Amino acid sequence: MAEASTSGATSLVRVWDLPTRLFHWVLALCVLGSVISAKIGGNAMVWHMRLGYAVLTLLLFRLLWGLVGGRWSRFASFIYSPAAWLRYLRGRPQRGDWFEVGHSPLGALSVLAMLGWLVVQVGSGLIADDEIAITGPLVRFVSMDTSLAWTGHHKSWGQWLIYALVALHLLAIVFYRVVKKRRLVGPMISGDKALPPEVPASRDSAATRWLALLLLAASAAAVAWLVSLGTL
Repeated sequence: MAEASTSGATSLVRVWDLPTRLFHWVLALCVLGSVISAKIGGNAMVWHMRLGYAVLTLLLFRLLWGLVGGRWSRFASFIYSPAAWLRYLRGRPQRGDWFEVGHSPLGALSVLAMLGWLVVQVGSGLIADDEIAITGPLVRFVSMDTSLAWTGHHKSWGQWLIYALVALHLLAIVFYRVVKKRRLVGPMISGDKALPPEVPASRDSAATRWLALLLLAASAAAVAWLVSLGTL
């Protein structure tokens, strides 16, 4: 059974709530700033560290928001079962699959890979030591060999895989726009997509936005505590 309405009628449906949209764009800016500051080096490394803490805060927030956020931002909406994957690959969705509303199965893999790898990259930065001027706040909790090994990861294939994942993300946006005639960037700005009216919308009320702000504050506090362990 097809996903689309049999009448072909569509209406604007809120897919991406405001906290998810802000997370997406702020994370992109923080990652970009982190890369640029690392390339500049020197005094800019102070900002590299700060931006790394910001990325960690955002990732922790996204983990929490994936449990209680808007419908299409929840992990439950884009972690697919093997049966759903099979229907997706065969092009035979059932009613309620809605593969192209939020994250499609392939898109979900990209998102999860990006979030997971950013966690690894930021985590390696927390115990990194460039043997010049910058050390991660948790470096004293690991051996020198472990620190140097993860520093090597952080500077080499860790960052290169992030570049690859970002490139795949951008290519997917172009593919959807050119081949499938679907806009991915616009809905991540406005939050809305033209969809069959029976598609359930994400909650995006004042109450959910306040909840997101509280979760962000809690995430920032948790990261601040983690970083402070290096000075105790």
